[in-house]
Amino acid sequence: MAGVNKVIILGNLGLDPEVRTLESGAKLARLRIATSESYTTKDGQKVENTEWHSVTVWRQLADIAEKYLAKGRQVYIEGKLQTRSWKGEDGSDRYATEIVGERMQLIGGRPDNGDSAQRPNAVQAATQPSSSPTQTSSAEEDDLPF
Repeated sequence: MAGVNKVIILGNLGLDPEVRTLESGAKLARLRIATSESYTTKDGQKVENTEWHSVTVWRQLADIAEKYLAKGRQVYIEGKLQTRSWKGEDGSDRYATEIVGERMQLIGGRPDNGDSAQRPNAVQAATQPSSSPTQTSSAEEDDLPF
């Protein structure tokens, strides 16, 4: 029986996207997305927990992220969890688990940053081709983990 590897998050960007083009010509964008949940304790104290998610999107989604996403922008991501491994400078095994985005949708209106001619009013959506790279090159490992 095959398993299911599906992640859905809706959150806000904590930083502007980090966009790179690899030697192969493939473009990737790395996103840091915060999701929050809040609850009230028995004593009436409100508690808010924030989780930070590392997301990588490729090709067309990376282009859209580069053009339309900025710190604070709300975004919906569908994708899968992927764990990468590499050798650290000290020779130890290092690991990073991230979301590989396969679908992205921008939520809400455009941010008020004076760039209104370049940003869409409507929600933008795109679907990523199902074949995304699963191996990292040594060039990608330079700045791992986020």
